Amino acid sequence: MRLRQIAAATAVLGVLCVPAHAESRDISRDTLPANDGWAAEGTGTTGGSAADDAHVHTVTDRAGLVRALDGGSDTPKIIKVAGTIDANTDDDGHHLDCADYATDGYSLKKYLAAYDPRTWGSAKPSGAQEDARQASAARQAERVTLPVGSNTTIVGLGDSAVLKGVNLQVKNANNVIIRNLDLRDAYDCFPVWQPNTGGLGDWKTSYDNIWLTGATHVWIDHVTASDKGHPDADEPTYFARNYLRHDGLLDITNGSDLVTVSWSRFQDHDKAMLIGNSDSATGDRGKLRVTLHHNQFESVVQRAPRVRFGQVHVYDNRYVVPEGSEYRYSLGVSTESGIYAENNAFHTPGHVEVVDLVKSWNGTALHQTGTLFNGYPVDLLAIYDAYNSGSERDLTADVGWTPTLHGKIDSAATADREVARGAGAGRIP
Repeated sequence: MRLRQIAAATAVLGVLCVPAHAESRDISRDTLPANDGWAAEGTGTTGGSAADDAHVHTVTDRAGLVRALDGGSDTPKIIKVAGTIDANTDDDGHHLDCADYATDGYSLKKYLAAYDPRTWGSAKPSGAQEDARQASAARQAERVTLPVGSNTTIVGLGDSAVLKGVNLQVKNANNVIIRNLDLRDAYDCFPVWQPNTGGLGDWKTSYDNIWLTGATHVWIDHVTASDKGHPDADEPTYFARNYLRHDGLLDITNGSDLVTVSWSRFQDHDKAMLIGNSDSATGDRGKLRVTLHHNQFESVVQRAPRVRFGQVHVYDNRYVVPEGSEYRYSLGVSTESGIYAENNAFHTPGHVEVVDLVKSWNGTALHQTGTLFNGYPVDLLAIYDAYNSGSERDLTADVGWTPTLHGKIDSAATADREVARGAGAGRIP
């Protein structure tokens, strides 16, 4: 009884009691191991490991997280996340829903009536309802988009640290570590209709769970990223298109460079990971160097990853396509990309063929070795070229580079077992 009284009192005071097992190993000052992917290049990635005691924070709510992030400052800092933090809350911690953000007369019903393609046509939305949508979206962005500055480490405590509805934005920052976090449901209340996207039009959303834009030396490890809580598959259809609420799980764009993503789970989502955002972004040449290893992509429709320009090492990853789930492709080979894929394992139902695993848009090359498809070794490149419909050129094996920064590369079978057991938040050994 005495222990329960103490726990209740500390809860009232806003002090968190963390179980002893949750702090059995303090990972907050860990740095990226030597040679662990592209983020180990040069000076490596140390995050906030040099932070003094005044800049080590344990946060339990949005307000505390915002204070600890310090507006995205470059001051070395360590932020420990305890429990669940919901970004869609006001300054007093009360939950906000989409109706709370809506302003200037915005309503979805009016928006749909205003921009119905049968009456509006194919022009970009403009006018009162689009202005109101933008104003409403800005109000939500103010709450959910949180800037992460240079020399920052963000880690989850224990096995149940959750950032819900958060858009972590690492913008023009260097030396960042994000580990042991469950990032879920970066939900956009106000998608925009884009009439000319994909020929039929589509809904465009704004928030990634993590967005790296102009970021360098970033290590993302043992995170779980998903749409948990509001899957897009449950959303209605408007203008004959699914009313999407989520963008990417992890997008790496706009000249970001030297990134390692390891031992993480990306699941229950459409477009998981975009590396390089535009065919015309030629300034990305020589950048977008990314390593993906020991990650699991499960119930992911596409972009696992899709790459433009970058030199991307994809090794020892596990891909799972459940029976009955929507699936388009895993490896997207786009303009001037150099994907070096080694020892990855794919599990798919019968309607998914080997050729479906790769899709190319103006791509020229894909290096692959050691691929397992439902337990059998396959040559992705040879099969892609053999079955290519002719809408895209055949791919060559010469991607113009060979990875040197990596740890031990296991066989696909070994990695398959280890990733299934060890990837994701709450699973750091």
